[in-house]
Amino acid sequence: MKKNALYFLLMLVAAISFTACSPESEFEEALIVGKWVSGTEYYRYDAMGTGATWDTADDVTEAEGQAFTWMLDKSDLTQIHIIEVGSGNTVTRRYTVTELTATSLKYKDSSKSYSFTKVK
Repeated sequence: MKKNALYFLLMLVAAISFTACSPESEFEEALIVGKWVSGTEYYRYDAMGTGATWDTADDVTEAEGQAFTWMLDKSDLTQIHIIEVGSGNTVTRRYTVTELTATSLKYKDSSKSYSFTKVK
């Protein structure tokens, strides 16, 4: 009887260990709201899941920025860019957030990493 109980306990511990190995990172959505910069590239994330992006090197201002919608689910950041040419065209971009603090935003896709600093 003791041997069966010990075996059951070891199996239970092993099962819990395998399912708890890699917890998915969760980031606080409110931290992403605001204006972020990386070089001359800017992203503005608004509280209602909208935003804009622009690059001052291309002589584009915030008012002229490309609109997008966004969603942050755990560490998955999705941006749906609204293309003004044509009607209703969009481009979806998906990223994995690796860092999100009050001053730093870092994310990556399958080929590149991005790093932004919050603008005051």
